[in-house]
Parts: sequence; C-alpha cells; structure tokens
Amino acid sequence: MIHRFALLVGISATAACNASQLAPAQVSNTVDTVTMGALGGAALQYPAAFDITVGQAVRTDQTSAFDFVYNIDSAGRHVLLPLHAITGLGNKTGNNPGFIRETVTFDQITVAPTDTYLTTDTLVIAPGDLLVARSRVACYLGVPQYAKLQVLDFDDALKTVRLEVLSDTNCGYKNLQPGTPTN
Repeated sequence: MIHRFALLVGISATAACNASQLAPAQVSNTVDTVTMGALGGAALQYPAAFDITVGQAVRTDQTSAFDFVYNIDSAGRHVLLPLHAITGLGNKTGNNPGFIRETVTFDQITVAPTDTYLTTDTLVIAPGDLLVARSRVACYLGVPQYAKLQVLDFDDALKTVRLEVLSDTNCGYKNLQPGTPTN
C-alpha cells in the first residue's frame, strides 16, 4: 500500500510539472467583477477575503479557506494582505499565497509565473493596479492555483473595492486567459 501511495505522489508531482500530462481542464476561465469589503468596518454583505481556488470572494466569519483579504489600514491606504501577512497564517515553507505587481495590460497577462510572489507583507493598491495572485496549496496535486486581478475602484463610504478577476480554478494549470486552459 505504501508503494502505491509513493507511486501516486510521484505521478502527481510529475503531472504538476508537465502540463502535457495533466488531465484536460474541466472549468472554463471567465473574467468576473467582484466587490470586497474592508476587513475592518465594511458591512457583512461585502466579503473581505478571496479564495482563488474557487474564484470567489468569501466571508472570513464563515470560512478560513482564503488566500488574501482586503482592508483599509490606519493610514487610510487600501491594501491587500496575503494569508501569511495576516498574523503569520499560512505555512512556514513552500508556496504561500502572494502577489506580483504587473506593468502590462490585463489581457496581456496570459500565464502565471511560478515564483517571486510577495507573500509576507501588505500590498498597497490603487485603481488601475494589475496583479497576478497565487493561492495557498489546496488542489489535489499539491500545487497552488493562480489568478489575475485589476483594481477598478474604491467606495470609501462603503469601505469596498471592486476588482476585475480571472481565476484559473483547474488544478495544475497556470493559464490566465478566458476559455478552457491548455497549460
């Protein structure tokens, strides 16, 4: 039984590294607009966290399965906090959730990079900012999943942010384009 488990883990790791060995993607990537509320002070109807693995904003009082939160800090800055930046949540080694700031257009971001993500610090955001985001390890292959985000605007009275988001919820894929992923 142990040999079968080791073989399965080896096959899974190989599949995660080689897109040609992945099972066909099951979910088509789509662009969505989400509104998130500040962790400190927004109405409960606006979730403060985002779960890349399902491509949805989620409430932190209903789940601990999320990758980052939105907040407004004590200086009035709009910020995103990856999981590890929130009092050290996340794992001590490996691929924690994080962000890479991009300088190209939303449509030009087609494939997620695998490293250089900001994982341990607050990220100040402004309208127009483009980010690639990496999830916590949650899929069956033991690899993170990826999304791209564009900050659209803030509503300071409601303490919310609107984001344009595309999450690739297919395990092992890094494609950040609409449609069925191939890589």
